Amino acid sequence: MRRAFNLVMRIVSSLLGLLMVFMGCVWMLQGLNIAFRVGFMVGDRQWVAWGALLALVGLCQLVWSNTRQG
Repeated sequence: MRRAFNLVMRIVSSLLGLLMVFMGCVWMLQGLNIAFRVGFMVGDRQWVAWGALLALVGLCQLVWSNTRQG
């Protein structure tokens, strides 16, 4: 049972990390006024920094969830 739980949690953790990377990239593109030109984030450089931070956290989540022992 523990092995199945670890597998499911690894998949969930990886999906969460992928979602964070994707959201961070969207935030960066909006902050740079490149894509999705609707909303309050468009052209605001602050969202480039927040997006980069979120993408980095998501990347760390992906690495951690796929390299940990268990």
